[in-house]
Amino acid sequence: MSINLKVHNLTFRYQSSPVLEGIDVEIKKGDFVGIIGPNGSGKSTLIKNINAFLKPVEGAVFLDDENILKMSRQKIARSMAVVPQDTSVGFNFTAYEIVMMGRVPHLTRFQKEGPQDEKIVREAMDLTNSWDLKDRSITELSGGERQRVILARAMAQEPQIILLDEPTAFLDISYQTEVFDLMRTLNREKNMTVIAVLHDLNLASQYCDYLILLKAGKIFKIGTPSAVMTVENIQEVYGTKVIISEHPINGTPYLSLLPKRINSHNHAGKKKIHIIGGGGSANTLIKLLYSLGHHITLGVLNGGDTDSETARNLGLSVVEELPFSPVSEEKHQENLGMIKDSDLVILANVPFGKGNIKNLEAAEYAVEQGIPAVIYDGLEITRRDFTGGEAAGIFHRIKEKGAREVLLEKELLETLETL
Repeated sequence: MSINLKVHNLTFRYQSSPVLEGIDVEIKKGDFVGIIGPNGSGKSTLIKNINAFLKPVEGAVFLDDENILKMSRQKIARSMAVVPQDTSVGFNFTAYEIVMMGRVPHLTRFQKEGPQDEKIVREAMDLTNSWDLKDRSITELSGGERQRVILARAMAQEPQIILLDEPTAFLDISYQTEVFDLMRTLNREKNMTVIAVLHDLNLASQYCDYLILLKAGKIFKIGTPSAVMTVENIQEVYGTKVIISEHPINGTPYLSLLPKRINSHNHAGKKKIHIIGGGGSANTLIKLLYSLGHHITLGVLNGGDTDSETARNLGLSVVEELPFSPVSEEKHQENLGMIKDSDLVILANVPFGKGNIKNLEAAEYAVEQGIPAVIYDGLEITRRDFTGGEAAGIFHRIKEKGAREVLLEKELLETLETL
């Protein structure tokens, strides 16, 4: 039997306080779905509504075409298993007895467990590396050991859908990977549907096919990890700046937190700085000036350029041209507009050819308009002029018109203080 899950217009409140509102999502058999969002966004509440532990005030959850609230607990448990966030058990059962409880939905009222049930329990405990705990009391186990036993109990139910509410909360890194590798194996080889609530966004990105991003009880975004885990989405929902890069092995989005910017709350002394870079020449500058709290813009950069990627990862404004394309007049004018609004223009150590010489013209425009300009870390222009001398001519004019050349970060920061 193939079971699809549908959440239709689900709204839930605790007393008068709304927790979930208008949730619509359809999860197909064999999907691996992560539910992410900040604390209080409704992630665990959504899981509890899906499993009918809670009853929505509006809307419904359907397993195929059947409203889950009209199904018996036993019927639900045959299709769906839950690994809760809180794995505490108030009774002194052994780990083996706890896992055997997963067979209850498959037994009639007075039926005893048989050899097949024992086989399934052994397999579940082997899968979760908990067989060596079988004779120990559940109350004596550590949080991580108990989590593995509860996961084995869920496996023993032989569900088609497994709901995980922070399943690795008490597990070290090696067990976290082990648990999610197991979930992915079951998902791929047995076509089991996996729905997991996760705080670790990198785990969510690496293992899930789709992500549901919640904000204040509503769905903010649904899609692949690449579609959901963007700098803009994380900034909007979590209120923090991050860098999103590609995982070096599988290419999934990888999130790195940015430290708070130095004195970012204090705008005194902060400058609007426009950087003319390209090819990674401005990478260090971007990160340094961003960390100091300055307002940074860049242009014109080609799509996919290292400096452009760094800037976009930091959420900075960039005038961007198509990859491998020369700077168009339209983008040049957009660049000049950013320069007009700047307190300082910095010309990085950029090689110049016919395709980007307009960026050098933009730097000359800045000094002509009386906007302070700095040439940073200046490699001799003749070594990076691929225009037959045209770039060198503009470069020397920029210096003659007052652009200051600095070679060290210290000199650059001293120049900023004098503006």
